[in-house]
Amino acid sequence: MLIDERSCVGCGECLKYCPMRAISLEGETAKVDQDLCAECGVCARLGVCLEDAFVVPPELPWPRSIRSIFSDPLTEFEATGVTGRGTEEMKTNDVTERYKPGWVGVCVDVGRPNVGCRLRDIDTLARAIALLGVEFETLNPVSYLMESKSMGALMKEVLDERVVSGIIEFTIPVEKVVEVVQALKAVEGEVDTVFSVGVISRVVDGDIPARRHLESAGMSVAPNGKTNVGMGR
Repeated sequence: MLIDERSCVGCGECLKYCPMRAISLEGETAKVDQDLCAECGVCARLGVCLEDAFVVPPELPWPRSIRSIFSDPLTEFEATGVTGRGTEEMKTNDVTERYKPGWVGVCVDVGRPNVGCRLRDIDTLARAIALLGVEFETLNPVSYLMESKSMGALMKEVLDERVVSGIIEFTIPVEKVVEVVQALKAVEGEVDTVFSVGVISRVVDGDIPARRHLESAGMSVAPNGKTNVGMGR
């Protein structure tokens, strides 16, 4: 994102709307820190600037274009035709049967608004879980950026790109879900952001096998999900 200095009157109203805290006042003009900016477009989309000083670049060069794909929900990832950070929907598993019995889907949600993350953080976490032989989701933007899926290694040229957040998606046999969490905890001190772990599991006769594995290892679980009650098509 850019600001037309001739139009900006330095009111500072836009500063509080930037989820990456990339806008600051220098004298009587607002400036966008290009290193911190995640190209989410929130500042321009909200219309908070009465002077219409924000300038949306018509096309971002590679690899900066990655920022918009991960941070602006209106930007479509060309390779999958899906907008946003991950695949279209992981929580409708009981309808799509995306994750078969005995398997779970895992999403590692890295970064948050007001915190953000570098793709280097995502690379660190992906490498840690790749050692367990996980199957990365092929339609996920993070997976597309991997130069080696067996190692979970992202392309070197994207590692310094800053985004609001990104999601690592993969599948693994349910009995290995504890190892996944342990592998992530082992490297949590190596990333400069926050992350959460979601486990998508089938419900079998009222039992959630993944929950049982995690709780038996002393891990706390917060059940949450969408339940298909068979209405509609």
